[in-house]
Amino acid sequence: MLDRRDFLRATAATGGTMLAPWLQTLMGAPTAGKPPMRFIFMHKGNGLFPRVMVPPSLSKSDSEKENRKEAFSVDLAKHELPTWMAPVADHKNHLTILQGLSGKMCTTGHHTWQSSLGVYKANEAISSIKWATVDFELARMFPSPLEHIELACFPNDGGNARGNINGIETGFSARGPQQPNMAFGSPKVALRELFKLVSNDKKDQIQYELERKLLEFTAGNHSGLATDLSGKERAKVANYADSVEAVRTRNGRLEQMTDIIRKHLPKLDAKYLSDDISTIDRQWGHVEILLATLISGMTNVVTFTVDELGTHYTGLKGLEREPVNLHDVGHGKGFGKLNAEEIRFAVRSQHMSLVNTIIQRLKAVPEADGNMFDNTTILYFPDNGETHHSNGVEWPFLVFSGRNSKLDIAGRYIRLPAHGQPGHKTLGNWYTTILNAYGNPIPHFGDLDLALERLKINQKGAIRPLMG
Repeated sequence: MLDRRDFLRATAATGGTMLAPWLQTLMGAPTAGKPPMRFIFMHKGNGLFPRVMVPPSLSKSDSEKENRKEAFSVDLAKHELPTWMAPVADHKNHLTILQGLSGKMCTTGHHTWQSSLGVYKANEAISSIKWATVDFELARMFPSPLEHIELACFPNDGGNARGNINGIETGFSARGPQQPNMAFGSPKVALRELFKLVSNDKKDQIQYELERKLLEFTAGNHSGLATDLSGKERAKVANYADSVEAVRTRNGRLEQMTDIIRKHLPKLDAKYLSDDISTIDRQWGHVEILLATLISGMTNVVTFTVDELGTHYTGLKGLEREPVNLHDVGHGKGFGKLNAEEIRFAVRSQHMSLVNTIIQRLKAVPEADGNMFDNTTILYFPDNGETHHSNGVEWPFLVFSGRNSKLDIAGRYIRLPAHGQPGHKTLGNWYTTILNAYGNPIPHFGDLDLALERLKINQKGAIRPLMG
């Protein structure tokens, strides 16, 4: 696996000429390389009931297996999708409904912090972060100037970054041990920070130049300081200097891409740039940022928190003028003319509208002998498992995979054996499968489930039948 620091140093040493094939293409240089694979992790709060994932047209025999949570698989082309998935019906051939995974080794219940992507118990303490989350592992396998971008609809109360929903705050991913990632809470701040290099705003241009000069000064100053120190202090300063140099290298590579970035600069309506933005508009604004960074080549991996348990939804279809507290919905409370079940339906359907737009837009971008979606995988899943007060016994996934996916799962409803049954698989097995399929040979990603250990159920390694 390519080490990010080595990659950055090598690129800097060659004056930016050792560019990945995708970046050579963007810069107009000849290349025989393949486009990078891209991954979008979309997770939601408040659980995702396994029962709402089931195609309503299953046969009696398969329905009985479903009720017993026994393993089986069917071709989605022969079945209807649940009605809340109607916005993505045209992409059924790319869709996988994956049931039966568990995540009892994660923090569960209301909030899980980095758990659902890292497969370990995490909490608000930075010390609880054991290693890089799976999205960062994939980002390092497919290097890009920004490596990874995280966008979030932060909660108004409870969970990550509560109360500062428009800022840049601790996200749900992790760069490494005790290294939480930072996420952009609003389209406005994401646009300002990610695209100020090509901004027409004089203030943004001045800020970028000041930051560049500060980084240049800091890198030189700390590199010299490190020579006068020893032991841990020297290592600390050297690591800091390396981090500063990495940012400078990243900025240098982005500066070589200004024409491409400017071409794909998001054009956001005023409502997306307001501090008093509705939840629905925040989600749509983030989708525009997500697409711009992927299409321009700024990143190959985006993590998007579409909502969290403490989100107070505004702008939701059918309740446009009423804020909806997802925590209360989790306890069965309705709002306006909709009951809790109907609100959950509306929220999931809204999320599928976001997915549909992402897929349509990526399919419209030519790439190699096809389009960008051919090389893209979208994963939609709950942040905290199967219910409002989850225990991690089930962790449903929707996966939308392009033509060049390394996973052999598209167009299928797949139920794996339930927790405790022979052959049961966990989040750790699932992420190991993805990493192995794309070239990371890790034996197993994440912590193990002690209950499965006691049952002597083998829970290490990839889920081989899902690999192409």
